[in-house]
Amino acid sequence: MNETAVLPRVEAVVVGASAGGVEALLTLLGPLRRGFRLPIVVVLHLPEERRSQLAEVFARRLQMPVIEAADKQDIEAGTVYFATPGYHLSIEMDRSFSLSQEDRLHHSRPSIDFLFESAADAYGRALVAVLLTGANHDGARGLAYVKRCGGLTIVQDPNEAQVATMPQAAMNIRQPDHVLTIHDISGLLVELERIAC
Repeated sequence: MNETAVLPRVEAVVVGASAGGVEALLTLLGPLRRGFRLPIVVVLHLPEERRSQLAEVFARRLQMPVIEAADKQDIEAGTVYFATPGYHLSIEMDRSFSLSQEDRLHHSRPSIDFLFESAADAYGRALVAVLLTGANHDGARGLAYVKRCGGLTIVQDPNEAQVATMPQAAMNIRQPDHVLTIHDISGLLVELERIAC
């Protein structure tokens, strides 16, 4: 990949997914080795009734450390954080997490837009936002906001997505910087991390 000259110096990655997201995330994050130094913060829409096992499931499958984000927790390099079901997850200017129970956005709490917009405010041009498969429009507005703030925006190719609604909604609002397959997104994250560190 010889885009190195135009790739930004990244400090954090945010990812949003809904229907079909578990498989997509495993494919995206699986190749990332232990020692990958960028923090990755994920909102995946899930039913709220039960406690999420996401962090445990992914911790067994990924090389990177995986935890559920906690209120007031500082974001650390090289960790995958999952939003807690039932709470919006936002990133504060001091790069710590904030959990809230404000109204749902797009029938969702946590909301991808909520995470993406707060992360764009905190990281600006040093943010990468990735929107994957999903059956609603959550994340489309947030991705456009990340781009307005100078961050790098990536959408899963709707032709590859298990459910194309979410990536297509983002593309309808504002063309992202990259529309890629999951494997190519994973490769781009590796390249961005190499440049950043």
